[in-house]
Amino acid sequence: MNHLDQLEAQSVFIIREAFRHFKNLAMLWSIGKDSNVMLHLVRKAFVGHVPFPLVYIDTTYDMPELLRFRDELVKKWNLDLVVGCNDEAIADGMNHTRGRLTCCGALRTEGLKQTLAKHNFEAVFAGIRRDEDPTRAKERVFSPRGQNAEWNVKDQPPEFWDQYKTDLPPGTHVRIHPLLHWTEIDIWYYTKREEIPIVNLYFAKDGKRYRSLGCVPCTFPIDSDADTIDKIIAELEASKTSERAGRATDQEAEDAFEQLRLSGHM
Repeated sequence: MNHLDQLEAQSVFIIREAFRHFKNLAMLWSIGKDSNVMLHLVRKAFVGHVPFPLVYIDTTYDMPELLRFRDELVKKWNLDLVVGCNDEAIADGMNHTRGRLTCCGALRTEGLKQTLAKHNFEAVFAGIRRDEDPTRAKERVFSPRGQNAEWNVKDQPPEFWDQYKTDLPPGTHVRIHPLLHWTEIDIWYYTKREEIPIVNLYFAKDGKRYRSLGCVPCTFPIDSDADTIDKIIAELEASKTSERAGRATDQEAEDAFEQLRLSGHM
């Protein structure tokens, strides 16, 4: 097995383990490169079928290209899509001018928590990777959360030799991370090999492209001429810039992303 085969096999094992242990299961789907790889792995694990809902959190500030791409795949693959939204915050006029960290907490984190509670999802897959941010490097593959989805980074079970703790107390909410051991370059090599559909925002146009996708007011493109996956890989191999450098929320405070994650963010 080559490196990508090993990554794929481990992720498929994690996905099937979660499906075996948790009844009311869902997958968080941001439509970005990582969650599209995760969706592809789920379809591989279940022979083209996705046996649980996909959850998309709508902030009303989403990139139109993402929404079109989402709706095309939902129709093409007959996916069960759950769209969640913090309607109260939207009605109150929540937006980035009140502080990007405040806005993201209200529209994404609280929107997610409300959706999980409404549908009583016991566990959810999330397409995070350890290499993306130092906060995510502290995660576990099977990560138990508090009653309100809070993450206690100091109270996480040990995971050795692919032995995951799934016998958790009743009522424990669990986040499952099948891509935790992947890197950004792994994602792109695998996307190319498997010919996974990807939104065109990642490819350069007029000298700009998005490396990470989020809400329109808080996500900015980078300078780039990489208009193919091969060029993106070459660019990443030469770059020392953080993947989330284009996320304005992260620049608001040194620990902005960790604050969001501790409160229940993706």
